[in-house]
Amino acid sequence: MTDRSLLTRAALVLPLAVGACATRPPATDVEATQEFNQTNDPLEPTNRFFYRVDNTLERYTIRPVAQGYVYVVPAPVRTGLHNVLANLTSPVLFADDVSQANPRRAGDTFMRFVINSTVGGLGVFDVAKGWGYAAHDTDFGVTLALWGVPAGPFLYLPVLGPSSPRGVAGYAADVALDPFTWVPHGYGLLTLNWARYGLGTVDKYSRYMNDLDHVRAGALDPYATFRSLYRQNLQTQIEAARQDRRGNETTPAAVAPQINP
Repeated sequence: MTDRSLLTRAALVLPLAVGACATRPPATDVEATQEFNQTNDPLEPTNRFFYRVDNTLERYTIRPVAQGYVYVVPAPVRTGLHNVLANLTSPVLFADDVSQANPRRAGDTFMRFVINSTVGGLGVFDVAKGWGYAAHDTDFGVTLALWGVPAGPFLYLPVLGPSSPRGVAGYAADVALDPFTWVPHGYGLLTLNWARYGLGTVDKYSRYMNDLDHVRAGALDPYATFRSLYRQNLQTQIEAARQDRRGNETTPAAVAPQINP
């Protein structure tokens, strides 16, 4: 979960993207038209530009920090910090599970939060997993998909990475649902919230850094590969939520070089 300012940036970028659209092939070229519709990336020139921008940001900002984090912080400590950050997202995850009418997954999320916040030492240890309450991932964009809202065209947004109009709307809803979005400014809580965002960014990137490198090294067109992986991962999440499937679903590890937590 990221800061509201990231959502503001995304909203400012959307009007700019309209000015750079991929050219639709003539209707007489049936094969090219089908491929264009299947790709559903009419803003591809703009999306590719922002993909390159994100690559530059990644190379000179988050990557050095993440590499230093992995080098300095022992693996058990990193695991504990990751568990704490994941535990703090439980209220949003629970709201998403409820909105998707998935009682078993909502129950897992609730029990994981209660168990890990108490027996697990404020979330440092994932005790709930060993007790049969496995983690899962979802968001309000998945909720909108289950409600029948179409995804719309593919978007690649600065900092936020691959998405769609439906994904942006779902992201906005999750930000609004996050209790930490509304923390007061006093008593150092705002500073604590910013620290959470920063650490979450570094934690997430450090976990997928090697996967991203492998994808780039093996792909003739990394942008197209990340676009495909993003959609595969999203579809897997949607199907898991539709079936109220519990536990850790197998999804593509690296869906894009995102730097948001």
